[in-house]
Amino acid sequence: MRRTAMGKVITTGKGRRWILGGHPWIYRDDIAGGEGEPGELLCVEDPNQNTLGWGLFSSSSRIAVRMVTRSAAQPDRAFWAERIGRAVRTRERQGLLEPADACRLINGDADGLPGWVVDRYGATAVIQSTVQGSDRMRDFLVELLVEALPFPLDAIVERSDSAVRKHENLVERVQVLHGSVDGPVRVTEGDLCYEVDVLAGHKTGAYLDQRTNRSKAAARARGRRVLDAFSYDGLFGIRAALAGAETVVCVDQSEAAGERLLRNAELNGVGERIVFERANCMADLRARKDSGERFGLVVVDPPAFARTKREVEGAERGYVELNLRAMGLVDEGGSLVSASCSYNVRDDLFLRLLARAARDAQRRVWLEGLCGAAVDHCVLLGLPESAYLKCAFLRVE
Repeated sequence: MRRTAMGKVITTGKGRRWILGGHPWIYRDDIAGGEGEPGELLCVEDPNQNTLGWGLFSSSSRIAVRMVTRSAAQPDRAFWAERIGRAVRTRERQGLLEPADACRLINGDADGLPGWVVDRYGATAVIQSTVQGSDRMRDFLVELLVEALPFPLDAIVERSDSAVRKHENLVERVQVLHGSVDGPVRVTEGDLCYEVDVLAGHKTGAYLDQRTNRSKAAARARGRRVLDAFSYDGLFGIRAALAGAETVVCVDQSEAAGERLLRNAELNGVGERIVFERANCMADLRARKDSGERFGLVVVDPPAFARTKREVEGAERGYVELNLRAMGLVDEGGSLVSASCSYNVRDDLFLRLLARAARDAQRRVWLEGLCGAAVDHCVLLGLPESAYLKCAFLRVE
């Protein structure tokens, strides 16, 4: 890691107000001058040359600088070690460092470590870098992570293969940095046991952000038929079966995920009550609705419909149609759990779309709760983008 910065950036007046307002990102349009190398840690100044803090520079992204501190002092090794240590200690206080458990150790910008995510699956850590700054600091940050953990790691895997790296002019990378990975990694989540493909699975291998919502959904499953659409590795459905669901139908397009889902069902002793069907979920929901199928609990957890603001209009139609079909499958007095991981579809808009779907479905629907991501996916109040996940718990009549 470079100890001294070569460059600096100067904000416009608008950029200064944006930073002082609490948001840690400076957009390229709000840079008045200065220069830096890709991924460099730079001093950030206002138009009057007052120091606003230090941030990581991107030479290609629309987000030109991601602030890491509002202090005039340049961050050094002790600064970064404390930041990583604080994140790890927070997860420890939250009870998330049990040896066989899985959790998010570092949540990128929300933990003050821009573009750097670390998920732990037992003794395997999976890192993901999405910006030039975290790429430049990768080995240094891994070193500090190993020092901060209260237990040794068997393996460290890099899954820097997210599509957002294209905005930073970064190539995709998947590699084992330390140790070895021989097949799926097995972890626990309370009484749930499951396998994770850390080399080829979605994201870093699993959807850890839904762990709390899976338990909340399962509480509505006892004695009911359950449909888990966009099931991926089936953790909503398996949780429901563990909670006493009569039968669970899981639907997803991925054959590999379906095979892992069925192994996970067997691992948890509920294989006889879980069926996997490979299909396009939107078409499958329509076909089930048309055939008159009903379920006591329906879960729809689709991929993001709106990754940018430009996609919001199309996403609105998609969420209405998806939930219209899902509501048509719910028994009288049954439950629908509907999720959206599209940050650009904010909470109030998502609820309006659910209300529109209820109207079109001619069903009376009550909101019993609207939840976000699990606590390890921390939300920084000055960074609304970190509050991306919405999971609505609905009662349908």
